[in-house]
Amino acid sequence: MAPKVIFLMADYGHDPTETAIPWQVFRDSGFEITFATEAGTSPKCDEKMLSGWTGTLLGANKAAKKVYKSLRDIDSGFQKPLAWKDDSFRLSDYDLVFLPGGHDKGVRQVIDSPRVHELLAAYFPQTQKPSRKSIAAICHGVQILAMASTNEGKSVLHDVQTTALPALMEQGIFYTTRLFLGDYYKTYGAGTDPVEEIVRKRLSERRQFASSIRPTPFVALDPKYNYLSARFPPDAKTLAKKAVAMVNEVTKSP
Repeated sequence: MAPKVIFLMADYGHDPTETAIPWQVFRDSGFEITFATEAGTSPKCDEKMLSGWTGTLLGANKAAKKVYKSLRDIDSGFQKPLAWKDDSFRLSDYDLVFLPGGHDKGVRQVIDSPRVHELLAAYFPQTQKPSRKSIAAICHGVQILAMASTNEGKSVLHDVQTTALPALMEQGIFYTTRLFLGDYYKTYGAGTDPVEEIVRKRLSERRQFASSIRPTPFVALDPKYNYLSARFPPDAKTLAKKAVAMVNEVTKSP
């Protein structure tokens, strides 16, 4: 049987590269792909990253835009996703949970959702090695996990090694564009903590955060859980390929 992967998404605002490029990698690898939004609405990625001057200067490259168009046009699961708010919805049916990022304020729908936190709090412990379950997150997708809590009130990431969008990158693009875009690059508004700080505060030790500001792809692998994390769009393809390798390895285990 083909491995099953599910994308947990908001209705609007996810980064098109962090969504479409992993979809392409999973599809080319023979995975069975499912999407889920709160009420089963077909998701739309951040339009600023796709069109206009922002899409040209700051957004997805031409290849990623082309892949996103294919995803939107041909994937019936993207057009008619499942509803993660439904009581019958569960993540345990999948081999891999994938959490794309995005900085548009629309992604707060999934970052702040108690229902999503509940789902991830139930699923993440199932990825502890040895296990056949895996999870991967990129950019603000890591923040979703950071905000999901165990029964003890700790983040599911409290004992995990992870990366996410580096504060230096987030603050740099915010201050560079604020004159033209206001607080667009700050998901919770100007003056709020960057993603890196939000995640670090939910870890048992701040040093668990794996940081890199190099432009080359960077992916963090936790030693205790089948968990991969990455920083921003240029990491998306490498993250997806490593997720495929991880899923193939653990699902073939006896």
